[in-house]
Amino acid sequence: MDQNFVLIVAAGKGSRMQSNLPKQYLLLENKPVLMHTIEKFYASETKPQLIIAIDSEMEDFWKSLCEQYHFTIPHSITYGGQTRFQTVEKGIAFIKNMRPDLSGSAIAIHDGARPLIHTTTIDLAFEKVKTSKAVIVARSSTDSVRVSTGTNTQAINRNQIWLVQTPQIFEGGLLERAYKQEEEPTFTDDASVVEKLGHAIEIVMGDYRNIKITYPEDLEIAEIYLKM
Repeated sequence: MDQNFVLIVAAGKGSRMQSNLPKQYLLLENKPVLMHTIEKFYASETKPQLIIAIDSEMEDFWKSLCEQYHFTIPHSITYGGQTRFQTVEKGIAFIKNMRPDLSGSAIAIHDGARPLIHTTTIDLAFEKVKTSKAVIVARSSTDSVRVSTGTNTQAINRNQIWLVQTPQIFEGGLLERAYKQEEEPTFTDDASVVEKLGHAIEIVMGDYRNIKITYPEDLEIAEIYLKM
C-alpha cells in the first residue's frame, strides 16, 4: 500500500464507565487514555497518518488536554456520527478529502479506548493487508464457549472461536465501497461491513492485553499491563 492511515474512533460517550467524562479522556498512568492510543501508532514502524474521530462538542476540551499534557503528536480531527458506522463513514469521507482516490491505500480503524495495542501487531497487520486487503486483529478464546439454541445451550469448539479486537485494516477502495452500503444491525464492526461485500477477512493474532477500556476496573487492569 502506498499510503497508510489510521482512523482512531473516540466519539463514544462511555456510559458504562460510571463517569461524566467519556472513557477515552480518563487518566491512565497520568495522561488521557486516547493519548496512549495515539502514541502506539506513532511509535510503530508503519507510522500511519493519524486521524481521530471525536464528538464535536469535545474538540475544545481535547485541544485543552493536548496543551495541558504537552501532547504534540501531529493528528487530524474529524467528528463522530450517531453510530459507530456513521463515525467511520464520516472518517472515510475525511480521508477522501486528503486523498480522493483511496485505491492502493491502507486504512486502519482502531478503538480510541484500546491503548495497549502493541506496535509489532500494528506493523504486522499493515504488512498483511498488502496481500489480503482485509485484516483484523483477534485472539483465540481460552474459555469454554456455548451457544444458545432456544431453550437449550450447546458447547462448541473454542478453537474455532476468535475474540475480535482492533485495529481492523483494509485496502482503501474496498473500505470505501463497503461503507456505501446501508447500515444494518448485523454490522458490529468494520469487518462485518466489508464481509457483506463477500470479501474474506484475514486474522492477525492479537494480545490478551489489548483490552478495550469499558468498565472502571479496566483502567486498573490497564495500569497493571502498562507496568509489565
